[in-house]
Amino acid sequence: MDVTLIILSAGNSTRFGYEVKKQWIRIGNKPLWLFVAERFNEFFKFKKTVITANPNEIRLYEKMSDYTIVSGDKERQLSLKNALKEVDTEYVLVSDVARACINKEILQKLLNTKSDCAVPFIKPVDTVVYEDKTINRDKVKLIQTPQLSKTELLKKALETDKLFTDERAAIESIGGKIEYIPGSEELKKITYFKDLDLPCLTPPSKDIFVGNGYDTHRFEENKKMVLGGVEIDVNYGLKAHSDGDVVIHSLIDALLGAAGYGDIGEFFPDTDEKYKNANSVELLKEVIKILTSTGFEIVNADISIIAEKPKMKEYKTKIQKNLSNLLNAPVNIKATTNEKMGFIGRKEGIAVISTATLKYKDWYEDYNSRK
Repeated sequence: MDVTLIILSAGNSTRFGYEVKKQWIRIGNKPLWLFVAERFNEFFKFKKTVITANPNEIRLYEKMSDYTIVSGDKERQLSLKNALKEVDTEYVLVSDVARACINKEILQKLLNTKSDCAVPFIKPVDTVVYEDKTINRDKVKLIQTPQLSKTELLKKALETDKLFTDERAAIESIGGKIEYIPGSEELKKITYFKDLDLPCLTPPSKDIFVGNGYDTHRFEENKKMVLGGVEIDVNYGLKAHSDGDVVIHSLIDALLGAAGYGDIGEFFPDTDEKYKNANSVELLKEVIKILTSTGFEIVNADISIIAEKPKMKEYKTKIQKNLSNLLNAPVNIKATTNEKMGFIGRKEGIAVISTATLKYKDWYEDYNSRK
């Protein structure tokens, strides 16, 4: 069967109730979205796999996989329509990243269908009341994903402003034939943090990740100098597109390096006027937010400031405390000269070398502590 897989993974995870977005909790060393994509492809050879992502996270998805990554949208259906632009196969299988534990048996049953749309379902076990009246629960179906659809029919069904909760509803609206296949409790959707009690989910790796950062800037007269978010009492600053905080710039590169996310220029390019004279503390806060929401926890940072001037002795502790509070982790600040060699020795500028370590946020431990 000629099939494309679409995994919808662009949600903001607002109901999940955890500092890490659910699509970014780590299963071993893999974020959930990658774990789910590889699980599907282990069971069946899809012609193509398309994953929708938050627009701000597309570069991170692309760094971690060879799948086709497209921009998601605020509505599930709009994300799906974006993904369908990449589909040219007769059939398309659509699943939500929150349905993590797909099994091979259900997948094979879906792929054996001859209908316009095939969907898994489970029956309710409790009494069902609708508009204050008890109804026959044997006639109620609780619909799950993944769902297999004829591609052209699904595209046609979505040529409307009406919003559908799933592919089945869209195809049903234009008279398509629906086939219902017994689903599984293991396909429970991860909506809240308490929903992580699924058999296919394993704890995150205990690995530690190390990154290095280096930055240097020339001095500029009559500009405020800020290092590590602390104002330095001199009459010169550092030449840069932003405020020139060479300490924070180096630290950001170390943090991004440890995560495997690239460098500061990819996130805050100096060609973007939005970052002209930007407060580097705010840039660091944004990077910390990115790391936290995508599953990392900062362990510590070690920073070496290399300069003939200004003298750092009275500022080291202030910088250390400020950065430690921002990172919510231990920070060590060291200062040295360049023994009067090179541009630093000629008192033309400053260089900073940073090392940062990260680990995965242990959602598994947090889950068990909340029981």
